[in-house]
Formats: sequence, structure tokens, C-alpha cells
Amino acid sequence: MKTFHVSIPELGFVAATRGIAGAGVGLLLADCIRNADTRRAIGWTLLAIGALTTIPIAYTVVGRRKQDSLNGPEPSDGLERAT
Repeated sequence: MKTFHVSIPELGFVAATRGIAGAGVGLLLADCIRNADTRRAIGWTLLAIGALTTIPIAYTVVGRRKQDSLNGPEPSDGLERAT
């Protein structure tokens, strides 16, 4: 199993970006706004924002994981950790 160390603010950022992207997809699939052009514009904008803001956080988390693997194993404190 792969383990990622993510802080609470990073986790919140990931959740927010997924929520924004989900809202965009929801608007694209739903008929809640009667003007189809407006609905599509808002939906695609939210989806793009959600997707584009995911890239930096994913790069940070994956980059940190690669850096951790280059530094070797963490010092043992007597606790078992999933790897």
C-alpha cells in the first residue's frame, strides 16, 4: 500500500478542488439553470478551476513522496507504519 503524508490544510485544499470540479460536472449534467449557455459556461469554468488547482497539490505530494524515498527510511520510534 502506498502512503502519502498530507497535512490538514493540504487535505482541505484537495477536498475543495474536488468539490469545485464536482459542482462543475453537476452543472453540466443538470438542468437547474434554465439558460443552457450560462449553465455550460459556469460548469466548464468550475470544472477547469477544479482540475487546474489539483495539479499543483498533486505535484507537491508526489514530489514530497519521491524526496522521502531518496532520504531513506525514517528513524524507528518503535511504531509500525504502513508502507
